[in-house]
Amino acid sequence: MAKKPQKPASNDITQTTGNAGETHQRAGGQAEYLTTDQGIPIADNQNSLKIGERGPVLLEDFVLREKITNFDHERIPERVVHARGFGAHGYFQPNKSHAKLTRAALFQDPSVRTPVFVRFSTVAGSEGSPDLARDVRGFAVKFYTQEGNWDLVGNNIPVFFIQDAIKFPDLIHAVKPEPDRGFPQAASAHDTFWDFASLTPESTHMLMWAMSDRAIPRSYRMMEGFGVHTFRMINAKGAVTLVKFHWRPKLGTVSLIWDEAVKVNGADIDFHRRDLWEAIQNGDYPEWELSVQAFTEEQAARFDFDVLDPTKIIPEEVVPLTPLGTMVLDRTVDNFFAETEQVAFCPANIVPGIDFSNDPLLQGRLFSYLDTQLSRLGGPNFHELPINAAKCPVRNQQRDGHMRTTLQPGRIAYEPNSLDPAQARESVERGFVSFPAAEAGDKMRIRPEAFADHYSQARQFYKSLLPHEQRHIAGAFAFELGKCEVIAVRTRMLGRLMLVDRELAENVASALGMEGMADKLKPAVPAKDLQPSPALSQYAKAAKSIEGRKLAVLVTDGADDKLLASIRKAAKAEGAMVVVVAPKVGGFKTAGGDRMPADFALNAAPSCLFDAVVVAPSEAGVEMLLKTAAAVDWVRDAFGHLKAIAYTEAAGPLLAAAGVEPEADVGVVPLKGRDGLQKWITAAKGHRLWDREPMVR
Repeated sequence: MAKKPQKPASNDITQTTGNAGETHQRAGGQAEYLTTDQGIPIADNQNSLKIGERGPVLLEDFVLREKITNFDHERIPERVVHARGFGAHGYFQPNKSHAKLTRAALFQDPSVRTPVFVRFSTVAGSEGSPDLARDVRGFAVKFYTQEGNWDLVGNNIPVFFIQDAIKFPDLIHAVKPEPDRGFPQAASAHDTFWDFASLTPESTHMLMWAMSDRAIPRSYRMMEGFGVHTFRMINAKGAVTLVKFHWRPKLGTVSLIWDEAVKVNGADIDFHRRDLWEAIQNGDYPEWELSVQAFTEEQAARFDFDVLDPTKIIPEEVVPLTPLGTMVLDRTVDNFFAETEQVAFCPANIVPGIDFSNDPLLQGRLFSYLDTQLSRLGGPNFHELPINAAKCPVRNQQRDGHMRTTLQPGRIAYEPNSLDPAQARESVERGFVSFPAAEAGDKMRIRPEAFADHYSQARQFYKSLLPHEQRHIAGAFAFELGKCEVIAVRTRMLGRLMLVDRELAENVASALGMEGMADKLKPAVPAKDLQPSPALSQYAKAAKSIEGRKLAVLVTDGADDKLLASIRKAAKAEGAMVVVVAPKVGGFKTAGGDRMPADFALNAAPSCLFDAVVVAPSEAGVEMLLKTAAAVDWVRDAFGHLKAIAYTEAAGPLLAAAGVEPEADVGVVPLKGRDGLQKWITAAKGHRLWDREPMVR
């Protein structure tokens, strides 16, 4: 007897493109129904076809495949997403054997280094967009292991906007430049994105992260990475552990503030690229620790969320991180196009000892990435490009195809065969074997009810942040929504924020001049007040350090030789770089009569490019700087961007012209006596003077 069609779960929208419990009536009556490119009516455009609520996505889902295939081929040859990227080579080395966790070869021997290639990227912008757009950052790592290539393709944020890959084309279409006008570029601050986001309650948690400082990192070297999805690790005995992947930078996780990022984009569109290139060229090799949150199926069943939901995290207080080893980037590319542009990542590239989960977003990515590479790189043999080629033996019966370069002799191009006993055969002992997970259930387009809580973790994230981080989120929402022309989009998003935190929503509404105008929305699952997780704050866990930072000294003719030497020595001891900024790039003459080169001319090096500054002109030189707007702005912006400022007595008039009172706070330090320089370094180690912020903004 035939079964009745499955009704959507209560957390699915049937009236709009939203996804979980909250409904919004369409304006203007009944809309025309959606169809495939073949004209077949679509019953559900929100969910992939799965076996049961939590089962794997089926290959027969022609709606998903058609939609993503079309999307993957929209841009040739530029990547549809993650077009703006920069890469480097390095290695991964385990800290010990992790044989109890996984049989994967790269985690067995702490003396073995596995080569890697890493590509960092922004998501929304084109290849020519600025580095410091407010955006998610891609964090993709290709491991060239002894058992083949493993691609861990993640982001610098541990959650995502959507729960099911079938919505990915809609998300990206919404955030990309609006198709009738071709702008804005590399920006989410426009109507189509916020219309989609406000109608997609599952995006709420990700929006909190995207509006936080995480979306404007100081450097790729100071950025966390996450695998986002739940994966499986399997050891030699077949025992399974569920894991979430984390990358932690040695230099800590820090960001810029919005006004600073805007000015950096104007001064140096390649700020992140240049920073990584210079660090590696100078021998300051960036490092990250790879860790996992490891847990069992039984533990996962006790969580108050579903580990297959990519919009959820597992707080580190619930499942602590287990370090696996260290990744070091020690070599820049030789050719940007051949390596950074032609590298092809695919989450389906895994090695024995690692396996997938049924996360519906991951399941769609397993198809999408391979499909898009076929178009972008011209055919099925992109794996033969040097940057993509495995560094272990490759033996199979694949032949021919566009741009095939491997010359394979002999008459045998099939398997099994009896004509060539030396041909490679399957290996039960060494080969990849999928975990034999038992799956049962009806074929259906549906989300589990466990995916329906969209606000508890969004609230937890906000409550876990320090006050200045919370202020920045409110400011970001106000800026972004202030760019939206459609009032209904703003009021709907304010209603969404009310479900996260009333104070946040009211602060955003006040900044917009829209007090009391938030839509009243009913969540499918009301937000719970979860315990704050200090690990979610960048700065609550940040080490006091200036290692890897760039410090600037503003000088003129007559600058103090000894002071410059002392600054360089003190910075070097802390692992920081010092650059000299002078009125002209040709250099300056010191008080001792020496001619010294400048690293930058003043008009080409605003203070937003540096992490902390010293203002050290001579008495004669400061008179000239007072007549230079760039010099006044240099000091004013350093103060406004909350940076530590050291100054000589001669610099006093310049500080006054910039509106900076001497010793305005502990971050404005006179270079008097033996401890002045050390006080400045101590202040700079806090990254920013957050207590100053309410005074300047």
